[in-house]
Amino acid sequence: MYLAIREMRFAKARYTLIATIMVLVAFLVLFVTGLAQGLAYDNAASVKNMSATHFVLEKDSNHRFTRSQVDQNQLEKAGLIVGKENAESLGVKMTTVVPTGETEKIDVTLLAVNLDGWLAPTVTEGSPISDQTRDHVLVDQKLSDSGVKIGSIIEDQASGIKWTVSGFVKNESFSHTPAVFLNKQDWLTLQAQTLTSQGTGSAADSKVYNAIAVKASKEKVKELQSALPNTEVIKKSEAVSAIPGYKEEQGSLLMMIVFLFVISAFVLAVFFYVITIQKTSQFGILKAIGTRTAYLARSVTLQVLVLSVGSLVLSVLLVQLFEAVLPSSMPFQLGFSTLALTCVSFVTMSLAGSLFSVWKVAKIDALDAIGRTAA
Repeated sequence: MYLAIREMRFAKARYTLIATIMVLVAFLVLFVTGLAQGLAYDNAASVKNMSATHFVLEKDSNHRFTRSQVDQNQLEKAGLIVGKENAESLGVKMTTVVPTGETEKIDVTLLAVNLDGWLAPTVTEGSPISDQTRDHVLVDQKLSDSGVKIGSIIEDQASGIKWTVSGFVKNESFSHTPAVFLNKQDWLTLQAQTLTSQGTGSAADSKVYNAIAVKASKEKVKELQSALPNTEVIKKSEAVSAIPGYKEEQGSLLMMIVFLFVISAFVLAVFFYVITIQKTSQFGILKAIGTRTAYLARSVTLQVLVLSVGSLVLSVLLVQLFEAVLPSSMPFQLGFSTLALTCVSFVTMSLAGSLFSVWKVAKIDALDAIGRTAA
């Protein structure tokens, strides 16, 4: 340890340059990781926030809510199996709304839930609505950036139905669009209006939903699958992964993060390998006077550890600073567990990169090194 710290204090410029590069690389890794987590949450926040363990969807819907239809009878059967209080209907429809008096069109996702049940979101501003409150909705806070306020009226462009904004909810989105929560009565009205305008049915045929959210054990899930043969029961994680663009987006970002880890390891490995080559004669002299190879290897490893940990501390501070000034429209989320895992992975990759230098130290022959020095 003495040799490692003493050398770093002696060659301040050299190690400051390495530390600066490591800070930038670590910052980039943490920032991209935060963006990946933020985009993942923004893409599926409403589904992730639901306390359901599984969803019942129509068979062959590829786990997608918008491709599924379930009816009232299936909802009642699910309630008999898992308990009426553990099965709730869920309607999902992506559409475009226009606030009254505005010309800007806003893409949103309508989520029809029992607003007296456990799928209902928490109201952060305004007044909650019940399943009996007609023509009122709860909207995500992001809509306030488009001029939507409590009391504003928004119109569904497809059906022409208008709703009054009763309150705001926070962090509720689906497929990167803000969520608009309406109750089951307004959902059935919307379904009837859609079928009537299309001339494909009547109001009596419109009591359908996209999914049934359930809280169920593995045994109950098997019973559900047997009792509802034309459906598929999927986990919440499967429903999240099936959201359009979710897997592709996360796959690309994950590949970027992996490459950043690999690049950081190679950059560090090259820097320390070059430094080790430059110090070959010094290491040879130290070996000649009795210094053990293990001691020299620990010295190199300690330098890498000090630089990587110090760089991570500065990078975390920089990331927190950037997070504080980022606009609300940019999704960024870096929780403690993700931050800890990323930091541990970065330190591990840095230590792995130092193995080239350790190998070089172990291969140094004292006599050859001294001979080169004398020459």
